[in-house]
Amino acid sequence: MRASLFITCYNDTLYPETGRAVVSLLERLGVELDFHPKQTCCGQMHANTGFRGEAFCQAKRFVQLYRDTETVVIPSSSCVAMMRDQYPGLFEELGNESLRREFAALLPRVFELSEFLLDRLGVDDVGAYFPHRVVYHASCHGVRALHLGERPYKLLAKVRGLDLAQMANTDRCCGFGGTFSVKNAEVSSAMLAAKLQDVIATRAEYCTALDNSCLMHLGGAMHRQYAGMKTIHLAQILAATEDAPAEAIA
Repeated sequence: MRASLFITCYNDTLYPETGRAVVSLLERLGVELDFHPKQTCCGQMHANTGFRGEAFCQAKRFVQLYRDTETVVIPSSSCVAMMRDQYPGLFEELGNESLRREFAALLPRVFELSEFLLDRLGVDDVGAYFPHRVVYHASCHGVRALHLGERPYKLLAKVRGLDLAQMANTDRCCGFGGTFSVKNAEVSSAMLAAKLQDVIATRAEYCTALDNSCLMHLGGAMHRQYAGMKTIHLAQILAATEDAPAEAIA
């Protein structure tokens, strides 16, 4: 199977180890990957702050780059949610009929990473090994927009050596919300404090998620509180093996 990796601007800029982990994981599973070097942002930040024209330009670019791609895999539930929830409105408002048709044909071939593994490849055991206690944070976009449900848990359950901790209030937001955490800093900080309490209570070594934006928010708070817990994207756990631990892929 062939797939194109849309790494997202957030990962490309701040968390390149996530992209390397996705490549290592999918190539191990026999997926032939390609990467469009001209890819940029999905436009979520622009759309969420009212810059519709700028967001439309990013959406149009995405369609132009991937219109002929067999499958697109994206290690970020928030970016996939942007495409499914907001691209249709942008194309209706600012696009044309040809572009709308191209997007409609492309969208069923766009997958978040856990969707790609379970729904497209039909794999839940990816041969991973990660001998640590881990708690999973379900990001808002994954829960409410993509309805990922048990997919991440099914993948983590098959990782050898991993002790999956259970967390209270799993549907509670971490408070990041992109520019929300900047424009509503006090509310965001209160939400973060409540979420962090649930995370720390699990006594896990690592907190994982499908969005590095959430992990950055949580990780910053952990660092300030000397919590001792680390954050790691789910892709890095799934890419890890006994011969190639997560630290080696990073």
